[in-house]
Amino acid sequence: MAKSLNLARIHELKSNAYDNIESYNDPDTPKALDNFTRQIKQVLLADVSMLASVPEYLPVALFGQVKFAPESMLKWSHWLDNAIQPEWDEFKVSIAFNNSDIPLVQAVRAHSESLLIESCAVLYLLNQEASGAKKKAKPSDNDDDEAEYGQSNSDYDDEDDEDSEEEGYYDQYDDEDR
Repeated sequence: MAKSLNLARIHELKSNAYDNIESYNDPDTPKALDNFTRQIKQVLLADVSMLASVPEYLPVALFGQVKFAPESMLKWSHWLDNAIQPEWDEFKVSIAFNNSDIPLVQAVRAHSESLLIESCAVLYLLNQEASGAKKKAKPSDNDDDEAEYGQSNSDYDDEDDEDSEEEGYYDQYDDEDR
Protein backbone atom coordinates (compact mmCIF):
# COMPACT_ATOMS: atom_id res chain seq x y z
CA MET A 1 0.00 0.00 0.00
CA ALA A 2 1.28 3.44 -0.93
CA LYS A 3 2.17 5.96 1.72
CA SER A 4 0.23 9.17 1.77
CA LEU A 5 1.65 12.65 1.38
CA ASN A 6 0.90 15.14 4.12
CA LEU A 7 -0.44 17.92 1.90
CA ALA A 8 -0.76 20.39 4.77
CA ARG A 9 2.94 19.93 5.53
CA ILE A 10 3.85 20.26 1.84
CA HIS A 11 1.88 23.51 1.53
CA GLU A 12 3.51 24.84 4.71
CA LEU A 13 6.96 23.89 3.36
CA LYS A 14 6.07 25.57 0.07
CA SER A 15 4.98 28.75 1.81
CA ASN A 16 8.13 28.88 3.97
CA ALA A 17 10.42 28.03 1.05
CA TYR A 18 8.75 30.67 -1.12
CA ASP A 19 9.19 33.30 1.60
CA ASN A 20 12.91 32.44 1.83
CA ILE A 21 13.33 32.49 -1.94
CA GLU A 22 11.55 35.82 -2.28
CA SER A 23 13.62 37.38 0.51
CA TYR A 24 16.79 36.66 -1.50
CA ASN A 25 15.28 37.40 -4.90
CA ASP A 26 16.26 41.06 -5.06
CA PRO A 27 16.91 42.91 -8.33
CA ASP A 28 19.51 45.08 -6.56
CA THR A 29 21.54 41.99 -5.62
CA PRO A 30 20.85 39.48 -8.42
CA LYS A 31 23.31 36.89 -7.09
CA ALA A 32 21.90 36.85 -3.54
CA LEU A 33 19.66 33.82 -4.09
CA ASP A 34 22.43 31.88 -5.86
CA ASN A 35 24.88 32.69 -3.08
CA PHE A 36 22.40 31.68 -0.39
CA THR A 37 21.52 28.38 -2.08
CA ARG A 38 25.20 27.57 -2.55
CA GLN A 39 25.88 28.27 1.14
CA ILE A 40 22.85 26.33 2.36
CA LYS A 41 23.88 23.32 0.26
CA GLN A 42 27.28 23.32 1.96
CA VAL A 43 25.70 23.64 5.40
CA LEU A 44 23.23 20.83 4.70
CA LEU A 45 25.98 18.56 3.39
CA ALA A 46 27.96 19.18 6.56
CA ASP A 47 24.96 18.50 8.83
CA VAL A 48 21.90 17.10 7.10
CA SER A 49 20.20 16.58 10.47
CA MET A 50 19.48 20.32 10.64
CA LEU A 51 16.63 19.64 8.21
CA ALA A 52 14.69 18.39 11.21
CA SER A 53 14.33 21.99 12.38
CA VAL A 54 14.37 23.83 9.02
CA PRO A 55 12.99 21.41 6.40
CA GLU A 56 12.12 24.30 4.06
CA TYR A 57 15.84 24.80 3.41
CA LEU A 58 15.97 21.73 1.18
CA PRO A 59 13.53 23.04 -1.44
CA VAL A 60 15.29 26.41 -1.22
CA ALA A 61 18.67 24.74 -1.77
CA LEU A 62 17.36 22.81 -4.78
CA PHE A 63 15.22 25.63 -6.20
CA GLY A 64 15.81 26.05 -9.92
CA GLN A 65 18.09 23.01 -10.05
CA VAL A 66 15.50 20.22 -10.31
CA LYS A 67 13.85 19.36 -13.62
CA PHE A 68 10.55 17.62 -14.14
CA ALA A 69 10.18 15.77 -17.43
CA PRO A 70 7.02 16.75 -19.32
CA GLU A 71 5.77 13.16 -19.15
CA SER A 72 6.19 13.11 -15.37
CA MET A 73 3.98 16.17 -14.86
CA LEU A 74 0.84 14.03 -15.01
CA LYS A 75 2.30 11.66 -12.43
CA TRP A 76 3.15 14.52 -10.07
CA SER A 77 -0.26 16.04 -10.54
CA HIS A 78 -1.91 12.68 -9.77
CA TRP A 79 0.27 12.09 -6.71
CA LEU A 80 -0.48 15.51 -5.27
CA ASP A 81 -4.19 15.48 -6.16
CA ASN A 82 -4.56 12.13 -4.39
CA ALA A 83 -2.00 12.72 -1.59
CA ILE A 84 0.03 9.69 -2.68
CA GLN A 85 3.72 9.50 -1.86
CA PRO A 86 5.39 7.86 -4.84
CA GLU A 87 7.54 4.79 -4.40
CA TRP A 88 11.26 5.47 -4.74
CA ASP A 89 11.51 3.71 -8.13
CA GLU A 90 8.71 5.86 -9.57
CA PHE A 91 10.02 9.02 -7.94
CA LYS A 92 13.62 8.74 -9.15
CA VAL A 93 12.61 8.54 -12.82
CA SER A 94 10.13 11.42 -12.55
CA ILE A 95 12.75 13.98 -11.63
CA ALA A 96 16.21 15.08 -12.69
CA PHE A 97 18.70 16.53 -10.24
CA ASN A 98 21.65 18.68 -11.20
CA ASN A 99 24.86 16.60 -11.11
CA SER A 100 26.45 18.93 -8.57
CA ASP A 101 23.48 18.35 -6.23
CA ILE A 102 23.69 14.53 -6.25
CA PRO A 103 25.83 14.34 -3.05
CA LEU A 104 23.26 16.46 -1.20
CA VAL A 105 20.36 14.42 -2.59
CA GLN A 106 22.04 11.18 -1.50
CA ALA A 107 22.72 12.55 1.98
CA VAL A 108 19.12 13.72 2.36
CA ARG A 109 17.77 10.41 1.09
CA ALA A 110 19.88 8.57 3.68
CA HIS A 111 18.52 10.93 6.35
CA SER A 112 14.86 10.96 5.22
CA GLU A 113 13.60 9.71 1.88
CA SER A 114 10.16 11.14 2.67
CA LEU A 115 11.60 14.63 3.20
CA LEU A 116 13.36 14.44 -0.16
CA ILE A 117 10.11 13.47 -1.89
CA GLU A 118 8.13 16.15 -0.03
CA SER A 119 10.71 18.76 -0.98
CA CYS A 120 10.46 17.76 -4.62
CA ALA A 121 6.66 18.01 -4.36
CA VAL A 122 7.20 21.56 -3.09
CA LEU A 123 9.49 22.30 -6.05
CA TYR A 124 6.89 20.86 -8.42
CA LEU A 125 4.23 23.17 -6.95
CA LEU A 126 6.55 26.19 -7.14
CA ASN A 127 7.35 25.33 -10.78
CA GLN A 128 3.65 24.99 -11.57
CA GLU A 129 2.91 28.39 -10.05
CA ALA A 130 5.81 29.98 -11.92
CA SER A 131 4.84 28.44 -15.25
CA GLY A 132 1.20 29.36 -14.64
CA ALA A 133 2.21 32.95 -14.01
CA LYS A 134 4.26 33.01 -17.20
CA LYS A 135 1.41 31.57 -19.26
CA LYS A 136 -1.22 33.85 -17.77
CA ALA A 137 -1.74 36.85 -19.98
CA LYS A 138 -1.57 40.14 -18.15
CA PRO A 139 -4.54 42.13 -19.48
CA SER A 140 -3.48 45.39 -17.83
CA ASP A 141 -1.62 46.75 -14.86
CA ASN A 142 -4.93 47.50 -13.11
CA ASP A 143 -6.14 43.92 -13.36
CA ASP A 144 -2.77 42.61 -12.20
CA ASP A 145 -2.79 44.83 -9.12
CA GLU A 146 -6.37 43.92 -8.37
CA ALA A 147 -5.60 40.21 -8.59
CA GLU A 148 -2.47 40.49 -6.48
CA TYR A 149 -3.53 43.01 -3.87
CA GLY A 150 -7.33 42.90 -4.00
CA GLN A 151 -7.59 46.51 -5.07
CA SER A 152 -7.74 48.45 -8.28
CA ASN A 153 -5.83 51.52 -9.35
CA SER A 154 -8.71 52.67 -11.56
CA ASP A 155 -8.98 55.91 -9.55
CA TYR A 156 -5.52 56.84 -10.78
CA ASP A 157 -5.60 55.55 -14.32
CA ASP A 158 -8.87 56.79 -15.82
CA GLU A 159 -8.13 57.17 -19.51
CA ASP A 160 -11.46 58.92 -20.15
CA ASP A 161 -10.66 61.75 -17.75
CA GLU A 162 -7.34 62.85 -19.22
CA ASP A 163 -8.40 66.50 -19.39
CA SER A 164 -10.05 66.63 -15.98
CA GLU A 165 -8.20 68.39 -13.23
CA GLU A 166 -8.11 67.23 -9.66
CA GLU A 167 -9.16 69.91 -7.18
CA GLY A 168 -6.22 71.32 -5.25
CA TYR A 169 -3.69 69.98 -7.73
CA TYR A 170 -1.21 72.39 -9.23
CA ASP A 171 0.79 71.41 -12.27
CA GLN A 172 3.61 73.81 -13.04
CA TYR A 173 3.59 72.76 -16.68
CA ASP A 174 0.01 74.01 -17.11
CA ASP A 175 1.35 77.57 -16.84
CA GLU A 176 3.61 77.11 -19.88
CA ASP A 177 0.61 77.04 -22.22
CA ARG A 178 -0.68 80.39 -20.93
